[in-house]
Amino acid sequence: MANKSLGRGLSALFGEENLDAAIPPTSAAPVRPKNGFRNIPLRRIEPNRAQPRREFDEKALQELENSIRIHGVLAPITVRQGDNGYYQIVAGERRWRAARRAGLDNIPAMVIDADDQTMMELALIENLQREDLNPMEEAEGYRALIDQFGMKQETVAERVGRSRSAVANSLRLLSLDDDVRKLVTEGKLSSGHARAVLAVQDAGKRLLAAKSMIEGGMSVRQAEAYVKRLNQPKKEKPEQSTKEFQPDYYEEVQRKLEGTLGRRVHIDHKKNKGKITLEYYGDDDLERLANALSAVIL
Repeated sequence: MANKSLGRGLSALFGEENLDAAIPPTSAAPVRPKNGFRNIPLRRIEPNRAQPRREFDEKALQELENSIRIHGVLAPITVRQGDNGYYQIVAGERRWRAARRAGLDNIPAMVIDADDQTMMELALIENLQREDLNPMEEAEGYRALIDQFGMKQETVAERVGRSRSAVANSLRLLSLDDDVRKLVTEGKLSSGHARAVLAVQDAGKRLLAAKSMIEGGMSVRQAEAYVKRLNQPKKEKPEQSTKEFQPDYYEEVQRKLEGTLGRRVHIDHKKNKGKITLEYYGDDDLERLANALSAVIL
């Protein structure tokens, strides 16, 4: 009953006339010229040269290969038929790679009509939806749509389901130096941290700033604050004036009075006037101090 229900779901998606009968993933299946859902020999499929994804995680690929060995390919890849008789992958290159490694002969595929622009858009969208792209691959995918097909940022954002600001921020990463871009590609530096690096005004300090963010385990906010401090000009020490030497003189006078009077003395000097504070210790000491002062004054 479940299989019958699944069949109705597939025919609703692809059309009854395009739906192949269930065929084990390792058995042969004819390649029909019309578009639709079918099994295609792996030897008749080639990767998309414009695929935005460049990095394939070996561990994840191995896990997918193991799954395919047991269950087969559960989700069809998407391809278009080329002029050379081969099929080019629009979406699903990782599944295609894992299926080849697992030793399959055929793979379920949805054949569609797609020009170069549509092919690139679909490949980019699929990877974005699966979050399979690193930030540099995403930025390069946007740049390819702009440079090769003359699309504007607004159009790119609309076609891939992103906001214009998200596309613009992604494209900014392409101005990073190669060393910093490598850190982003390797997953050591997030796109948020990378944008903070771009804010470093001295381009020669950007790699050092990126490494400091990584080594310090900074959050994006901490990285932004760190860059703000880097960009602040160093304050020059003001030239010392004669006023800065005056406290030494008054301190010396203060020490002499303390030695003569045998008590703590504080001199508070302000411009051309000031005051002297003398401590006393009890009534008897106050009387002795008053007598000493009276003798000096008289």
